[in-house]
Amino acid sequence: MTYQTLLFDVRDGVAFITINRPDKLNALNDQVVNELADAAERVATDDDIKGVLLTGAGQKAFVAGADIADLANQGPFDGKARALRGQAMLRRFETCGKPVVAAINGYALGGGCELAMACHLRIASETARFGQPEVKLGIAPGYGGTQRLPRIVGKGNALYLILTGEMIDAAEAHRIGLVSQVVPAGELVAKAEQTLRGILAMGPLAVRLAIEAVDQGLEMTLDEGLLLEANHFGLLAATQDMREGLTAFLEKRPARFRGR
Repeated sequence: MTYQTLLFDVRDGVAFITINRPDKLNALNDQVVNELADAAERVATDDDIKGVLLTGAGQKAFVAGADIADLANQGPFDGKARALRGQAMLRRFETCGKPVVAAINGYALGGGCELAMACHLRIASETARFGQPEVKLGIAPGYGGTQRLPRIVGKGNALYLILTGEMIDAAEAHRIGLVSQVVPAGELVAKAEQTLRGILAMGPLAVRLAIEAVDQGLEMTLDEGLLLEANHFGLLAATQDMREGLTAFLEKRPARFRGR
């Protein structure tokens, strides 16, 4: 697919994906969602891509929400289908098996906040703003906001943001755990890339299974989750990467992981 609303560039194993509609504050219309779905599939299936850095074009917005023009004429069946498409796209990023880091450079509202929450790590600039303002339009979050937000920040914080439609700044997002780190705007992409490349220096199989264990374990009882963790721990014990990691530690040298 040739992208009209995204910039997609792979450099040294990292896919840099930029939502590129700055004149519309990078709003998610149907075309953006379709192109992001294609990009997510490419990330998941291309062995040359080891991780993703996702951001928005310009200085004002990561993604300021859904494109209202797309929503204005939808009926109930259209609305459900649109929500399912968006959810599937976000879930593909979330389960691609590779670390996805969001560099949140401005407004992350509605679908933009939902997109950020589907990333494994969220790093925000000091100018970033977050919210789920859908109730102000007579709708509710449709791309996973009612499900991921309480899992990330807790039920009380999530309900407050969803029911009031209030927008919060980066410092408050950090306080409630919505983002992992807040940095000056001029350092955002560099810091996000540094964090991602630090993760990519770790054992790739270990990173993949750790992401999977956290994602799946949230839906399990504690005993089930612990069994899943033990199974992953056992699988990793059979890998060359584990032997290399332990040997490198004992020999006091950097490990050379190969994903095997």
